[in-house]
Amino acid sequence: MENHLVLYNTLTRKKEKFEPLNAPFVGMYVCGPTVYSDVHLGNCRTFISFDLIFRYLLHLGFKVRYVRNITDAGHLEGDRDEGDDKFAKKAKLEQLEPMEIVQKYTLGFHDVLRLFNTLPPSIEPTATGHISEQIEMVKEIIANGFAYEANGTVYFDVEKYVKNHDYTVLTNRKLEDLLNNTRELGGQDEKRGRLDFALWIKAKPEHIMRWPSPWSVGFPGWHIECSAMSSKYLGAQFDIHGGGMDLAATHHTNEIAQSEACNHVHPAKYWMHTNMLTVNGARMSKSAGNGFLPHQLFTGEHALLNRGYSPMAVRFFMMQAHYRSTLDFSNDALDAADKGYRRLMTAISLLDKLKPENADKSDFDIQGVKQRCYDAMNDDFNSPVLIAELFEVVRFINAAYDGKAKLSAELLSEIKALMKSFVHDILGLHDDSTGSDAGNMDELMQIIINIRNEAKSNKDFTTSDRIREKLSAAGIQLKDSKDGTLWNKI
Repeated sequence: MENHLVLYNTLTRKKEKFEPLNAPFVGMYVCGPTVYSDVHLGNCRTFISFDLIFRYLLHLGFKVRYVRNITDAGHLEGDRDEGDDKFAKKAKLEQLEPMEIVQKYTLGFHDVLRLFNTLPPSIEPTATGHISEQIEMVKEIIANGFAYEANGTVYFDVEKYVKNHDYTVLTNRKLEDLLNNTRELGGQDEKRGRLDFALWIKAKPEHIMRWPSPWSVGFPGWHIECSAMSSKYLGAQFDIHGGGMDLAATHHTNEIAQSEACNHVHPAKYWMHTNMLTVNGARMSKSAGNGFLPHQLFTGEHALLNRGYSPMAVRFFMMQAHYRSTLDFSNDALDAADKGYRRLMTAISLLDKLKPENADKSDFDIQGVKQRCYDAMNDDFNSPVLIAELFEVVRFINAAYDGKAKLSAELLSEIKALMKSFVHDILGLHDDSTGSDAGNMDELMQIIINIRNEAKSNKDFTTSDRIREKLSAAGIQLKDSKDGTLWNKI
């Protein structure tokens, strides 16, 4: 089957054929969380989106080295190198060591992503574990003339860089607009230019997280961390750099500048960015009071939520929107996604209950659906279109279950393979009702079916019909056939 993957490149602002630098090997770097608080849903959406991308690249046979970092130092409150270090501030509030904060929220981050069934990255480096690499990179940038030291802090010289480089290549913004929107330097500011940013920051006496360097005892700037870790594990130039769209304007723009100033080459061939989350049409944010954390979404314990939703239903909800589209949370949208997810899982559970016929031909074009599934994913990982195609398969499964469509053994085998590939392996969905509870449910249903069968054999049709009606009201459908009575969730 022909597979020509095309993806949208933020750098060129168009879709491009995916051609790795060294096929079949693929290097992919995604900016990970800053672990000073619980991971928020915007982050989760980004990591679930890149999990889909990772899974599909693996499915196509690429050998992917997926690097996703942990930022555990150096991320100041403001993007202009002002404010407290986020870890130091949280540590003071909770009267803990900064690395206790890091440990607590790193474990929490991993727990949430496990619930969402994301595959772990190939490498998960931490900023604090790569201080020496960052220092060496800063040395090289200084040696190449693109950075300067002022009172122990090292700044990247943007105005020197823009003489021969396009600083706004990723966002296509005008440099004049950037300068006009950046406040004038104060008399105490050590920077030479308004757009200059810190590569290494001299630590204040009370700052706990600090390391020796040629310039001062201090800590790295936020941006240099990703440049150092991506180049260490993927080389000076690699295939895909990803993250949320909020990172493009500052963090990724500065990453490109640092990497080019050090290595004389643009770091990534393709830049990919996920879009933002909204709640009832308004941007999700802590300040607006409309943000909720993953565990609140699972339990429903939030003023904006009517009830809780399973992690798999939420993952399915996220997959229903393209990763570059805005994703709007509302109770109605979550309810609809939950029903769709249950319908998909129920159809897959029916596959083992279907009895194929000796049919010469089927009523279903499985090859056409399969090709359209690949076409959807090859078109910039278009999961909503893929899901729409999968529901064509769901409709056929239900028709075959109801005896209204022909199903050969060969077709049944092909449908099982297709659903495994696209639902389980690529979309990363599984039935979260499986396990010991599901086994108990099977046993319980068999007892109820036996009681109903006894009533029917005793010609007690009132009881038999009442059992069927009560189960239907509870979301369980019974189907009588020559092979016995089968049940499934509606």
